[in-house]
Amino acid sequence: MSWLILLRRFWPALIVLALGMWAARLDHLRADHLQTLTNERAAWSAAIADADKARLADEARFAQRLATAVQTYAAALAARQPLIIHSKDTVTHYAQTDAGRALCRDADRVRDIDALDAALARDPATSGRSGGAVPTNGAAPPAGR
Repeated sequence: MSWLILLRRFWPALIVLALGMWAARLDHLRADHLQTLTNERAAWSAAIADADKARLADEARFAQRLATAVQTYAAALAARQPLIIHSKDTVTHYAQTDAGRALCRDADRVRDIDALDAALARDPATSGRSGGAVPTNGAAPPAGR
């Protein structure tokens, strides 16, 4: 009977002791759970950092490819631009190059071409097999120049 007397007298202490043990176990479980969450959070942070690095590398690669494409397009566009001569010095310098010598003609050659065009327009016998005369329009400059 002595146990029953002690149990009756100290039963509130037993409840407090049981609650303390339960709280300690919960605290231990919470610590384990927090450790798991911390590990998961670290793994997620590492995955996000890796994804950011990959994204930045992709952006840098895209910027490089875009710059190369723009330069290529600009070079192709510049190659298609016509040669526009704005001053007499530019004409003189261009005429001294090999390409300029081939395209630039003396004034006498230009006059000879104009005289030939005029002769062909007047003389139906030299107009070729068609037999028809070239229409005469003396005021119009020769085409193709």
